[in-house]
Amino acid sequence: MRIPGPGHQEDGGLSAIAAAGGLHRYQLRLHEAHGPVVRFQLPGADTAVSVADPVLLEATAHVDKRPEELFAFLEPLCEAGNLQVLPADEHTPWRRLLLSVLAGRPAHERHFARFTEPARELADRWAGQADGEPVELQKELTALSLRMICGFALGGAETDTDRVVAAFEEVLTEHLGRLYQVPRADPRSAERAEVALAYLRATVDRVVATHRSCGHTDRGDLIGALVEAGQSPARIRDTVMVTLLAAHHTTGVAVSWTLHLLGRHPEAADRVAAELDQVLGERATPDYGDLRRLTYLDMVLKESMRLFPPGPYGARETTEDLVLGPYEIPAGTTVFYPFWAVHLNPEHWPEPERFDPERFTPQEVAKRPRLAYVPFGIGPRSCEGAALATVEAQLVLAVLLKRLRFRPAPGHEVTPVERFVLWARDGIRMMVCPRAGQGHRRGNADSRPAGSCHESSFG
Repeated sequence: MRIPGPGHQEDGGLSAIAAAGGLHRYQLRLHEAHGPVVRFQLPGADTAVSVADPVLLEATAHVDKRPEELFAFLEPLCEAGNLQVLPADEHTPWRRLLLSVLAGRPAHERHFARFTEPARELADRWAGQADGEPVELQKELTALSLRMICGFALGGAETDTDRVVAAFEEVLTEHLGRLYQVPRADPRSAERAEVALAYLRATVDRVVATHRSCGHTDRGDLIGALVEAGQSPARIRDTVMVTLLAAHHTTGVAVSWTLHLLGRHPEAADRVAAELDQVLGERATPDYGDLRRLTYLDMVLKESMRLFPPGPYGARETTEDLVLGPYEIPAGTTVFYPFWAVHLNPEHWPEPERFDPERFTPQEVAKRPRLAYVPFGIGPRSCEGAALATVEAQLVLAVLLKRLRFRPAPGHEVTPVERFVLWARDGIRMMVCPRAGQGHRRGNADSRPAGSCHESSFG
């Protein structure tokens, strides 16, 4: 049976993607129009098959190959071979090594205090922010998550975080633009991207050299594990670069979207605050063991990543013929994973666009197919840092929501766009004020009267 889909386009699908407002929204339209399995054109792959049915996705979960052209934009970050498209025999041991560091509870506990301090510093600063002045969540929280992952991946080395974030943005903007053939607004953008990339490599090289000179090979530390495993300097650099790239974007935007949703659903925010008060008592920050007890906060985070998955899609390339329901997929086909469309599939998510953390009670989770919720991807190419990202996001949310309230900034529209991650086009600006009785600075009594943060303007 022929797979349904739109007609052929001479431009390879670029105009259709642009008309939809981006590939993330194009996927929603395709599946609404053509069903759970759709054939479509994709820049860099010519023709792809998109699968939004979690049951049918199971047949592809074992595939351990990514389409090289689709991930070619990351090649400038990798001098020892594009880590995103390593062949399976090389990828498997590399993945196993990363999981031994990124997914391990001992490493998370060891670094938890290092994660907590910058989150507490941000809460201090926002608690002291002038009334009526909004904060820009994406910018602030992306920088925060990069500081946290720097501490984990770089062994706590001092770096110019703002410059690192700006450099990553410069490189990504340039190379994503090449992928989607976006005309350059500034002819110097390629030159700036090269300068930014050189700075990033020099920064990582400096940290790796310091790490080696100290003889530190702690397997709970990313660089230490890579050194001990005998990885080459180029592979160590590449791994650290890709880890920083993936971690600082995904965690920062996941927390940003969660606060955005809580600001629009105050009843859920109240329930999170009550849970934090019950679990933490007078403490301003959680211990690692407290995270397990913050069950409603975890449900809120999961529902947020369902509605706004940080990575809205993924892709694989079949290495053998596959059968997806009534359709035959030949070897060599690009299989597209539209995570956002999977998460909004009404067959498994009633009223899919409604925010409802109760979808993630154990009872409700048991009713759904395993792959109905895939914020970190599926199979052997899923995100190695999923466990670490979850710990970071839960921690940051707990620290911020224990002390602060968030409300939408009046007149500010939040629009999701595709930008390597699911980003808000004009940022996520919110009003912030201390929670009554939670203190202004590290637990001290709040000197401002309750309600002094202009709650009437929050809408």
